Amino acid sequence: MSEIVAEGKNIVRDYIVPGGMFGKARTVRALKGVDFSVERGKTLALVGESGCGKSTLARIITMIDAQTDGNLTIEGQKINITKHRPTADQRRKVQIVFQNPYGSLNPRQKIGDVLMEPLLLNTDDTANDRRDKAHDLLKKVGLGPEHFERYPHMFSGGQRQRIAIARALILNPSLLVLDEPVSALDLSVQAQILNLLSDLQDEFDLTYIFVSHDLSVVKYICDEIMVMYFGEVVERGERDQVFSDPQHEYTQTLFKATPRADVEHIRARLAAKQAKLAAGG
Repeated sequence: MSEIVAEGKNIVRDYIVPGGMFGKARTVRALKGVDFSVERGKTLALVGESGCGKSTLARIITMIDAQTDGNLTIEGQKINITKHRPTADQRRKVQIVFQNPYGSLNPRQKIGDVLMEPLLLNTDDTANDRRDKAHDLLKKVGLGPEHFERYPHMFSGGQRQRIAIARALILNPSLLVLDEPVSALDLSVQAQILNLLSDLQDEFDLTYIFVSHDLSVVKYICDEIMVMYFGEVVERGERDQVFSDPQHEYTQTLFKATPRADVEHIRARLAAKQAKLAAGG
């Protein structure tokens, strides 16, 4: 039987919006009773347009924000940061990689210190052990020992994202939440980072929750897909099933609005464009 790493039941998140000088404060429900689960070694993709609630759910799973209601479970332990402060071990189990790697790296810290800091704060490792682990992870994400003493501004966007991934992995988490991790990168670099994530998942038996609006990326990396719309889950299923036969009207609209990037569709678009030009259109 497959092990469930993370699970949510009826997750609700409310925000209080001030009413201004004369109006009353009102409550906005960003998540409206969301259920989800992800098995060990699998990737669950959260997709939808901006404002659908996918990043709000990601922040709850990573214990940045608290749910207003509902049950969140990480490796069998219930998590509600409003009622109980998460332990260091619970926080270690879940790490996050953000969209903008430069914004999440301290520009005044050398890369070696960036990687070793979580070990310094959360483990009893010696200085030599911390250095060895940092060097090892740099190698695993495609960087070398010569990068250890450099600063974030000395790296490209793709290299910074590799560093952010290494930092997220340094504490050996069970679950990695990836919040639009390749959307700020060039297409060729996106492919490299996605391949890296796939290789690391196989090597470390990692579980991913992948937040994205880019369906071509989602189709490449995910096992299951969960489509969100205005704080609700409107469709969920195996990747191939959802992509080949979307059931919900919103999912169908979302897919139709996404440009197809495979070779056959590119050729078809070019042929249509050439035919239009030949006809004087």
